[in-house]
Amino acid sequence: MWLPDSTSQSPLGAVRSALAGVPASEHPDDIPPARGPRADHAGPDVVGLFADRAAEYRATVVRVPAAGAAAAVGDALLRTGARSLVVPPGLPDDLVPKGPWSRPADVPPLTVGQLDAADAVVTTVVTAIAVTGTVTLDHGPGQGRRALTLLPDQHICVVRAHHQITPDVPEALSRLDPFRPLTLISGPSATSDIELNRVEGVHGPRILDLAVVTEA
Repeated sequence: MWLPDSTSQSPLGAVRSALAGVPASEHPDDIPPARGPRADHAGPDVVGLFADRAAEYRATVVRVPAAGAAAAVGDALLRTGARSLVVPPGLPDDLVPKGPWSRPADVPPLTVGQLDAADAVVTTVVTAIAVTGTVTLDHGPGQGRRALTLLPDQHICVVRAHHQITPDVPEALSRLDPFRPLTLISGPSATSDIELNRVEGVHGPRILDLAVVTEA
């Protein structure tokens, strides 16, 4: 909290003083942003950094070849004992594993009650960010609508390592359409109560699995 005294200037007064010499005809958009080399925060192993950072957020990360993607999804379901796997429209068939679980499709859209009763959902992503361990969905084909990725208890994402993982936030943002609904996910949903006890699954999936496909 700022408290004035006899010698200090208010924050807005300081701004006005700093701008006193700027011509009224000059506008911020007239000055181009500075360009130059940007610091590299990711290093050479972008895929490894993404896996490490996502794991720090308590996501379960596995690296698999393309032929093993469906098996990785199945392993994640077996680990949690899931009995149902929601499949969004446009998800490639080779990402849907066979197993003892039902595979309800979201066509026509499932009700909120049906989504809440589902154990898991599998989706693709539009991009991922190495330095933050974040996956991004724009809810296009294979990614499902937002409710579909928020209500089931387990969210399994298939990430194409060499096509979708970007080193840092600016590179990821350059690939996104700002007019699409965007969901950025860093680890499973988590919050803390007033005593700072961590609680997972309040605002979204309690479990996040990432199957990182390491070949085209």
